[in-house]
Amino acid sequence: MRLCVCLMLLSFILCANADIFESAKFAKDAVGGAWDMLRAYLDMREANYKGADKYFHARGNSDAAQRGPGGAWAARVISDAREKWQSDVSGRGEEDTRADQEANEWGRNGGDPNRYRPAGLPSKY
Repeated sequence: MRLCVCLMLLSFILCANADIFESAKFAKDAVGGAWDMLRAYLDMREANYKGADKYFHARGNSDAAQRGPGGAWAARVISDAREKWQSDVSGRGEEDTRADQEANEWGRNGGDPNRYRPAGLPSKY
């Protein structure tokens, strides 16, 4: 009987620890994914290269999603918020928002960001 109780308590502890570790990994990946998105945005601003917008969208989402579910979640939340703000406030248009979201999803789903890379963009990016 004691052995059964001890095994049951041990299994509860192990399950609780697994959930804590999973949650911590998700959070760590989400923070890393947010950093990947910020790095892609800063690179886009630095490059200031006409036609490179979609490439940086795809690259940021791709880098974030490669971290795991937390990174993909952060990329989706940041991308959706940015596109909502852009369509509501900046007035850049529904077509541009749709194209940005296509590039975002392409990157998040494992697509090669170079699909959107414009000719002549410096290799630094």
